[in-house]
Amino acid sequence: MGIVSRGFHGRARPADVKLPPGQYLTEDFPVLSAGPTPSIEREQWEFTITTESGTRRSWSWQELLALPSERPTVDLHCVTKWSKLGTGWQGVSLDTLFADVETTAEFVLVHSYGDYTTNIPLEDLLDGKAWIAYQYEGEDLAPVHGGPARLLVPHLYLWKSAKWVRGMQLLTEDEPGFWESAGYHDYGDPWREQRYQGD
Repeated sequence: MGIVSRGFHGRARPADVKLPPGQYLTEDFPVLSAGPTPSIEREQWEFTITTESGTRRSWSWQELLALPSERPTVDLHCVTKWSKLGTGWQGVSLDTLFADVETTAEFVLVHSYGDYTTNIPLEDLLDGKAWIAYQYEGEDLAPVHGGPARLLVPHLYLWKSAKWVRGMQLLTEDEPGFWESAGYHDYGDPWREQRYQGD
């Protein structure tokens, strides 16, 4: 006897909702992490962009909050197949943070507190595509969801939106991060189901 009942086709989705292939809709916000949740005091928090030449630009927590912020409303798509639509955030656009950064690099290795990394093409962080987010639905971002601040890159699978973000290293050649080294796709486009290497 099979473990899936005959006629079972997965979770139903509303007819007017368009989701990436293989995804189902959720109303909650599942918590998935590669390790324990780091505890980061805002007084010690720092975000740094390091160029390919070694030039560093850093912001403290107060300096980040002093920058112009945006309130994007975006859909989230996790590689574990859940999608959450219309989520509200507040944060600083990467366009703002990169405004005075001189680089010819095409790739970024994102670093997080807790030693997590993920790789992203630089063009996927600019032109209004990504933020350093510190509020979710009008509240400070909870540590389990990446607080005090996380990267938010909603057009890619959620593992690219690194929690507990602390910096970006600009690279002239692509370098895989934590999950990419374990077989996840280098890019991670949900609409093309780029979950694993070879997809």
